[in-house]
This record gives sequence, C-alpha cells and structure tokens, in this order.
Amino acid sequence: MLDILYRDADVVAVHKPSNLLVHRSEIDRHETRFALQMARDQLGQRVYSVHRLDKGTSGVLLFGLTPDAARAMSTQFELGQVSKRYVAIVRGWPEAEGVIDHPLTRQRDDYERTLATEVAPAQDALTRFRRLATIELPYSVDRYPSSRYALVELDPVTGRRHQIRRHMKHLSHPIIGDATYGKGRHNRLFTELFGSQRLLLACTDIQLTHPASGQALKLNAPLADDFEQVMKALGWADFR
Repeated sequence: MLDILYRDADVVAVHKPSNLLVHRSEIDRHETRFALQMARDQLGQRVYSVHRLDKGTSGVLLFGLTPDAARAMSTQFELGQVSKRYVAIVRGWPEAEGVIDHPLTRQRDDYERTLATEVAPAQDALTRFRRLATIELPYSVDRYPSSRYALVELDPVTGRRHQIRRHMKHLSHPIIGDATYGKGRHNRLFTELFGSQRLLLACTDIQLTHPASGQALKLNAPLADDFEQVMKALGWADFR
C-alpha cells in the first residue's frame, strides 16, 4: 500500500518508497511492482503519470486522475513552473549554498540507445543547493583519518534525468547510496554503520498550480523510515 498524501477529483499524491519504479522500464525488466500500477489498484481507477522520481528516490509522487489534469500538470513541470524541494546526505562538506549550472547530456536506457541515430547535445541544467548540517565521522574511507558528510537541501530548477545525482557528482559531493554516480566505499560505510540500503535522496515538497481550481497546491511528505533512521543516527533528527 502506498501512503496517500493528497487526493481530490483531479489529483492524487502518494509517498513513493525507495527502490520502487514509477512505471515499467527497460532498465529494470525484472521488476514487477510499479508505483503507477500500485496507485491504480489501490484507488480502483486509472491514474496518469505527471513526472517521475528515480527508483532509489523516495518522496512526493504526483499523478493525474484525468488525462486533462495530468497534461496540465506535466506542462507545468516542463515549463519549470513547479517548485521542488529535495534533501540528500552527501559525501564531504559543500559550500553553505550555491547554484550548480552544468549542462547534462540526455540519459537513455538500453532500448532508447538502440534506436538513437546521433548523440544529442547537452541540455541546460540548473540546481540550487543549501547546506543544512555537517558531521565528521571517525572512520577512514579515503586517504584521511576521518570522513565528512553533509545534509543538503536541493531545488532542481530544470528537470533532467538523474539531474540532482549527476550535479552532486559534478560538485564532488556525491549522494550516499548512489551506486551509479557515488562512491562505493562511502556507501558501504553507511550500510555497515546504519544498515542503510538505499539512495539517501528524498523529494519532500512540491508546489504547483492545481489543474482545475487554479489555486496553489502544496504537497509534502515526511522522510521515509529508512531515511529517518540514518538522520537520527547522525544527530540530524530536527533538520528537515
């Protein structure tokens, strides 16, 4: 069962757990559970995809309950009219705040790559970030006797695939638990110390215009229990 954060005649928002795909993908052909399918079965009606979260990312996931509502909300995402807030635990201590303005090439799955006839140019990509907390743990992972980590708040202004994860790698502060863009030794330390088996990235807030009423719609999700467990272990339970 998915936790329902908001529901009316046009919109439903659910709390997607980590390690759940939004919909069927060629990348994970073996998967049999998808958030879209689960929401449909739980509500007993069709739901329409509006945006997506990476498989490992937890948090607010939005669906339209009519084709028109989904189309209107998708357009807001495409035009950059949606405010999004993510939190992540990253390696190292980033600057107190900043903007990552770094173009990203389009990421294709295996099926798309077989159809592509040319390399697409890099697309503009912009992410704002703010550091919320830091910690230094007495464990040697790289060449230093201790290891630094930080909690950061992120606002992906554009919506490129894997944007936050790729931008944090570009900044040399990859997200903990990221098997693709992160550092395996740091990921393993968090598994050993805290039992963490997930990407420590969550979408906590989304704000957009309601597709029917035109009013501001503010959606938020608490951190998932597995993320909250790591936060408490690091002494960050009060940071959101």
